[in-house]
Amino acid sequence: MKIYIKKIFFNAALNMTLFLLLIIGIQNSSKSHNINLIIRETIKLPTGFIVGISFISGSITGSLVNFSSKE
Repeated sequence: MKIYIKKIFFNAALNMTLFLLLIIGIQNSSKSHNINLIIRETIKLPTGFIVGISFISGSITGSLVNFSSKE
């Protein structure tokens, strides 16, 4: 049980660090695009932010799948 808590804490810390680095690095981005969702469009977001958030959400999803499978 203790190892699961360590893994969860490490994954949370890693993803938060990636998110903070993404926010710091995206400040000088000039190219922005809208994202077309099924219901409506979002505000203009920098392209690097869209790619970075996709990477971070994939990392979170992958870590959750790892926890749900039996080792």
